[in-house]
Amino acid sequence: MTLEVRHLELVRAVAQAGGLTRATSVLNLTESALSRQLTALEEALGTRLFLRTGRRMLLTPAGERLLESAGGVLETLRRTEEEIRQLSADGAGLLRLATECYTCYHWLPSLLREFSVRHPRVELRILAEATHEPLPALLEGRIDLAIMSTPLDDRRLRHVPLFKDELVAVLPPGHRLASSTFLKAEDFAGESLILYVPPEESTLIQEVMLPAGVQPARIIQIQLTEAIVEMVSAGLGVSLLARWAIAPQLEAGTLRAVRVTRPGLRRYWQATTLRATERAPHLDEFIRLLARGSSAAAQRIVA
Repeated sequence: MTLEVRHLELVRAVAQAGGLTRATSVLNLTESALSRQLTALEEALGTRLFLRTGRRMLLTPAGERLLESAGGVLETLRRTEEEIRQLSADGAGLLRLATECYTCYHWLPSLLREFSVRHPRVELRILAEATHEPLPALLEGRIDLAIMSTPLDDRRLRHVPLFKDELVAVLPPGHRLASSTFLKAEDFAGESLILYVPPEESTLIQEVMLPAGVQPARIIQIQLTEAIVEMVSAGLGVSLLARWAIAPQLEAGTLRAVRVTRPGLRRYWQATTLRATERAPHLDEFIRLLARGSSAAAQRIVA
């Protein structure tokens, strides 16, 4: 890109001053330096930006168009710079986060409320489009914190353990397997699986069924817990969800939860940040709150 902020400031200053001489005091550059910069810019753009009439300089149509854009761009940058300064003052800040699973939003709001009470000047922003794949957003700098259960061995990342939960088979009450103590891979043969994630990311398929050579009758992928619950309740298939995510249905008796494999399938949740970046104090405070309150928040849903 040819245009830089200094070019925009140059065109604006010369246009407002009507010439290079008076623009020197605005930009703190010599007249010869301004002249060289302007000439280089015009050559790079392939057009004249000013008409020289004696000591006065008048904008060409191209110059007028550039000046119009310069005003908006420079004002936007000014406001952004001021906002950034404010973020670092008086406990103000911005915290952007995403989770690896939509079910986390069942317990996350209570922690967000508690954090907002303690840090009213910190803006909390959930990047919903990064849900389920927060790691790329974290590595690209689009979020500051990822709440994840996928085990990662990456030197770029820093992890703080949060809590563990259990993934269970979710069945309608009348299902043939509803009274089982636990389910084996063979029990899912011929079943319709309603999954939250693609098959290649499913713990049930990758860690239980495929090693045993078992295939389901079909796979239905739905990224909405409530829809999965309704479909299982209607007898349209079985699923795999966190036990606490279906606690109300288990209490009401509209669903059954059965352990998968004798030892069960457990996830270990962690707060993940970039190791290389300097963490703001409010980010560390939020992670401490997560570590202290996330397990309790999930347990409140079960209770």
